[in-house]
Amino acid sequence: MRSLFSFPNPVNEVSARLVAGGVVAMSAAALAFQLEWLVAIIALGFLARVATGPSLSVLGQLVTRVVTPRLPIAPKPVPGPPKRFAQGIGAVFSVTSFLLLAFDLNVAGWIVLAALTMAAALEAFFAFCLGCKMFALLTRMGLIPDSVCEACNNIQARTDAALERAAASS
Repeated sequence: MRSLFSFPNPVNEVSARLVAGGVVAMSAAALAFQLEWLVAIIALGFLARVATGPSLSVLGQLVTRVVTPRLPIAPKPVPGPPKRFAQGIGAVFSVTSFLLLAFDLNVAGWIVLAALTMAAALEAFFAFCLGCKMFALLTRMGLIPDSVCEACNNIQARTDAALERAAASS
């Protein structure tokens, strides 16, 4: 059992892509209708997901507890640290967008939100996670130690271990 304030590892990529789709939908609505309050909700969702994965995120809970279990798609485990890094990038973009809008720098705020929307769309529709690619590049450059994501190199071993722990606890 993981604690409330821990990020899952591995992450189900199916759920991650569905959450990204929710971000795309909310961001597109905020952009289309100039809904600054919705940008605040998007930012709070990213902050919650960075801190706890889906635990404190309304969108994360909806996707992981309601939507994903009802889909006829097998889970696809991927390493958690790159996904958490990507959520952090989303938090930076969404909080920046909100602050720019709050200080009446509307054009800049909407441009930042549009960039976030495009990145989320790449994840949702093409399984291309820009934050994960940045994480990999920073790891190769030595800016993120390999130990941060040992599971990135062998996700199957981590998945097998998680399944064994689940079977042992039931």
